[in-house]
Amino acid sequence: MARLAETILVVDDDPTLLALLEAHLSRAGYRVVTAESGPAGLQAFYDNHPALVVLDVMMPRMDGWTVCARLRELSDVPILLLTAKGEEKDRLRGFRLGVDDYVVKPFSFAELVARVGAILGRRLRSAPEAAAEPLVRGDVAIHLDSRRVTRRGSLVHLTPTEFRLLEALAEKPGTTISPPALLARVWGNEFDDDVENVKRYVHYLRRKLEMDPEDPKLILTERGFGYYLAS
Repeated sequence: MARLAETILVVDDDPTLLALLEAHLSRAGYRVVTAESGPAGLQAFYDNHPALVVLDVMMPRMDGWTVCARLRELSDVPILLLTAKGEEKDRLRGFRLGVDDYVVKPFSFAELVARVGAILGRRLRSAPEAAAEPLVRGDVAIHLDSRRVTRRGSLVHLTPTEFRLLEALAEKPGTTISPPALLARVWGNEFDDDVENVKRYVHYLRRKLEMDPEDPKLILTERGFGYYLAS
């Protein structure tokens, strides 16, 4: 039986399926929040901070791929995708976007509830590994193992996307990485035509980590080539 504190957000444009999913998950002991569109789902996510999101792919206006990408900008919440497509390329697309599991319609409600429980159970059982030495640059310490960053000993809140970008740079300090390479590494190949994302998130990181974002000492630019972490 799931703990009542665990909230599941279900986003699907089919009201009948939505009601059935709510009924089965509620019977399993979860608190269920529902939304019938991508924008409504994002708002419900902000309002309820769910433990897991069950997300339909094929929705009008804003499809599940877009919702998934938006969620991954903000959170590492587990995502279970529902889709009528079973091709390998679609599953790979979902996993590149950071989904945790993938269920093809039609599906068994009992199986879906079991998958939800398995995902949450894995998160609960995940034991922290032995702490590795942080990467220290000036007053900033990057803890790659625990995905934490501190500045002058205080925790700096980074979104999952901000941390993935910093992690990509921290893996090879002193090595310049091009915006397209960073885009593929952090956002995936689905977004290979939007290198402005890299520039925008470098700006976000500098605001949070640099003493003077206009005169950065940690995340540096090699003009015409890309960005690198100070070595």
